[in-house]
Amino acid sequence: MVAPLVNRKWKVLKSEQILKLGVWLSVRQEEVQLPSGAIIPTWFILEFPNWINVIAITKDGEMVMEDQYRHALGETHYELVAGVIDPGETPLEAAKRELSEETGFEGGEWELFMTLSPNPTNHNNLSFTFLARGVEKVREQHQEKTEDIHVHVMKQEEVRELLEQGEIIQALHAAPLWKYFALDKGNI
Repeated sequence: MVAPLVNRKWKVLKSEQILKLGVWLSVRQEEVQLPSGAIIPTWFILEFPNWINVIAITKDGEMVMEDQYRHALGETHYELVAGVIDPGETPLEAAKRELSEETGFEGGEWELFMTLSPNPTNHNNLSFTFLARGVEKVREQHQEKTEDIHVHVMKQEEVRELLEQGEIIQALHAAPLWKYFALDKGNI
């Protein structure tokens, strides 16, 4: 049996917001003291809103994927539907909104499938992945001006092959997909 974790919180001695870029990103600089008494004079925390991802399965058992260019890497890759949770939204509301806007798919049965921290060392947000079964295309995409998303409806075997070949490189998308296939959720 695994022993329960003991939360060994650091004591915050100083905290200052040093950058704020709208709702997308702020940076906080802190001086912290560890339980051992050691002091780290400069620790940066990147504050982001919470995010969602959706593993969307159609009524025919296929997966709704998308591809997007990601400027930081300068590359286009396959991904899950994903987005930011807007102020006042629940994670589930955001997931349903993003699936509808980005792909035109809606409906189905939804469950929270996985919650991850993008990087608990210096990010303060969480990413919630939902599993939506039985979705269907009910309208056209409604992309924002800053989005260039291409939708792909793929067999589950094709998505697993993309994972195995390293073609899905977004870690917060790959991890839930690996879990999905490891648990044989798709019964493939």
